[in-house]
Amino acid sequence: MKKRYVATVAFILIFVGAMVMMHRSRQYYSLSGVVWTTEYHITYESESRLDDSVQAVLARVDCSASKYNKASLIARINDNLTDSVDDIVRRLYEKSQEVYEVTEGAYDPTVSPLANVWGYGLKTGEKPDSSVIDSIKAFVGLDKTSLSGGRLVKEDRRTTFDFNSIAKGLACDEIGRMLERNGVENYIVEIGGEIAASGVNPSGQEWRVSVDRPIESTDTVIHHSAMVLHIGRGGVATSGNYRNFRVEDGRKTGHTINPLTGYPELTNLLSATIVAEDCMSADAYATACMVMGEERTKLLLGDSKKIAVMLMSVNAEGKIVMWHNAAFGALMK
Repeated sequence: MKKRYVATVAFILIFVGAMVMMHRSRQYYSLSGVVWTTEYHITYESESRLDDSVQAVLARVDCSASKYNKASLIARINDNLTDSVDDIVRRLYEKSQEVYEVTEGAYDPTVSPLANVWGYGLKTGEKPDSSVIDSIKAFVGLDKTSLSGGRLVKEDRRTTFDFNSIAKGLACDEIGRMLERNGVENYIVEIGGEIAASGVNPSGQEWRVSVDRPIESTDTVIHHSAMVLHIGRGGVATSGNYRNFRVEDGRKTGHTINPLTGYPELTNLLSATIVAEDCMSADAYATACMVMGEERTKLLLGDSKKIAVMLMSVNAEGKIVMWHNAAFGALMK
C-alpha cells in the first residue's frame, strides 16, 4: 500500500510538473510583413512559432483568389481558361452570393469592369458616358452566374470576378483556423485593416481594436482613433471613401462603385465598420454598406443581432456624425 501510495504521488507530481512546463512554454509571438500591397500583423499564443504555416496560408489564398497574381485560379476563370473552382474560390463565391441576396445586389464581386472603366481598378481611362456604362452593365451581376458541381458558370464570357473586397477577410479567417488546428486559442490576425480575433491578449483581456476616425487623404494613411472595441471572438472590417476619392467639378467622387447604377456612389457616408462572426462576412457587409448608404444600411442592419455596424457620416454643417446599432454598442465597453 505504501509503495502504491508513493507511486501515485510521484505520478501526480510528474503530471503536474509536465502541465506546468507546458503552460510555461506557451508564449505570444508576433509576425508582420506585406502581402497584396498591404501590411499584415499577427499575434498569437503558442508553444512554438507557426510563421511558416502562416506563409503557406497566404500563398494558398494568393494562388486561388488574388487579382494581383495573373496565374491565380480566379484570373484563369476570368480569362475563361477554366471554370473549375477550389475550396477557397467556392467559399468566396458562396459568401458573395449570400451577401448579394441580403443586400439586394449592393454587394457584387462582378462589378470590377465598371470600377476599371471609372479608373479605380486595374485599368484607367477617361470618364465614361452613359452608353459605355450601359454596355458594361449587360454582363455585370452575380445573378448572371452560378456555381454548379464544382464549376463556376457565366452566362456571358465577359463577366469577371474580383474577390479582393473579401479575400483579405477570408485570409484572416483561414490563418485563424490554421492557428486553432495547432492548438492556438488566443490570437489576432490583421491584414490591411481587416481583423480576425479570438481569446485574449498578453494582458489576459479581450483584444482591443481601434476604429479610425475618417481623415481625408489620397496619398498618405493617417490614423486617428475614434473608438476602441473589445473583441473576444469575431471579424472586424472597415470600408470607406475617405482614403480613395477624387474631386471633380467641386464634388467628391468615392471609390465605391454601385453595381446597380454603374456609377460611383456619391454619399455623405464616410465609412462603415462591421463586426461579424467571421472576417469575410464583415468585409462583404462593410463594402455593401458604402453602396447602400446611410438610410438603407440602417433599415437593413439596424436591428441585427449578428451584424454589428457603425457608420460615420458628415452632416450639413460638415461635422462627422456617428451611428451604430445595439450590437455594435455592446462592444464599446
